Amino acid sequence: LIPEVSAFAARPRSNAEVEAWLDERLGPTPKPGVWWALRQYGPFVHAPTGGPWSFGPRPAYVAAPDAEVRAPEEASPALRLLVRRYLEGFGPASIADIAQFGLVSRSLVRDALAGLGGDLTTFEGPDGTTLHDVPDAPFPPEDVPVPPRLLAMWDSILLAYADRSRVVPPAYRRAIARSNGDTLPSVLVDGHVAGVWRPLDDGIEVTAFERLPDEAWAGLQNEARALVAFLGPRDPAVYRRYARWWGSLPAAEVRIVGRAG
Repeated sequence: LIPEVSAFAARPRSNAEVEAWLDERLGPTPKPGVWWALRQYGPFVHAPTGGPWSFGPRPAYVAAPDAEVRAPEEASPALRLLVRRYLEGFGPASIADIAQFGLVSRSLVRDALAGLGGDLTTFEGPDGTTLHDVPDAPFPPEDVPVPPRLLAMWDSILLAYADRSRVVPPAYRRAIARSNGDTLPSVLVDGHVAGVWRPLDDGIEVTAFERLPDEAWAGLQNEARALVAFLGPRDPAVYRRYARWWGSLPAAEVRIVGRAG
């Protein structure tokens, strides 16, 4: 069945299209039973439904370009590449961090690190854990200034480590990370989550979980102006379906930033 569905989904297809196609071949099927299982565990990926990086409220799916399933021991070159790419973006990091991000076992990560051999360097973390990194990676001093940032929903930096507290203070984790795995668009101040944001018609609404200094708001104003320009040709209310969560946030300050003029 998977090869047939993959052929049908050679171009993006909505849930309704695939379910109707399955019903024609199998008879009435549970909704979303059969297609839910196929799209969760088969070789299918989300497809953009609008402009660049645009995924609307009604998702579409397309067959993955390479549907071949490989045994873990046959995927070692790919896993080594994944580990190196991860470290280029998020190192220094531990074996547990890499395994968490890649959703692979720690034993496979150890094998991949061993295969990379002299291509990596190691450090001792604050708690004695061995941290791995690529050679000559930027390693700024701990007192380097970190400008405020507006992170998109599900931003990888929020998901990149087994110990999320290096970016997400424990007191705020339940405010931004929901039980279904959704992670709200977040505000970083001094490298740590300090609130959330969402686009409005005339700017970016920032909900800070703590009172922020004036220099942080100035930095967020600059970030928001750039974000408003980026969102201009796209759907500015892409997070509208998560609005229900804002009523329960620990709001210490709420400001609109990034307005034109």
